[in-house]
Amino acid sequence: MSDLPSDFTPPAGVFVAADTDRFGTPLTFLDAWFNVVLSGKDTGGAACSVDTNRTLRGGPPLHIHPDQDEWFFVREGSFDIRVGAALFHLQAGDTLLAPRGVPHAFANTSETGRMLVTFFPAGQMEEFFHTAAALTLPTPQAMAAVFAAHGMKVVGPGLLPR
Repeated sequence: MSDLPSDFTPPAGVFVAADTDRFGTPLTFLDAWFNVVLSGKDTGGAACSVDTNRTLRGGPPLHIHPDQDEWFFVREGSFDIRVGAALFHLQAGDTLLAPRGVPHAFANTSETGRMLVTFFPAGQMEEFFHTAAALTLPTPQAMAAVFAAHGMKVVGPGLLPR
């Protein structure tokens, strides 16, 4: 039995050129740019992927996705990623899964870090990135509200970059 909508018709193929956004609308906020490279619209909501390039150390606050798994693939640089009580040190080529319901956070630990992040199912993640990118210097409280409005819960501070 499929979880895809009954009216979903898969595309014949979806090509996204290197360093571009699926819909030609790259996003920039906080310390990174974000390109949607696989949209939930392409997968009937089954998944979406975001390519992110981070130019500052650090990352998002500790948070939970109650209904989504999050998969990280480090493309360049290095990242510390906490999943539950475990802290992982990832280098280019490493991957890690943060299962739904488990608190997690990451921090870029290199001058420039690039990571592909995929969400299963897509949920409201594309909308989250668009909403967050529209904010100018948001406070932690404002960001927590954006997280909550898109199906996530902030449960602690972000990781301190080393």
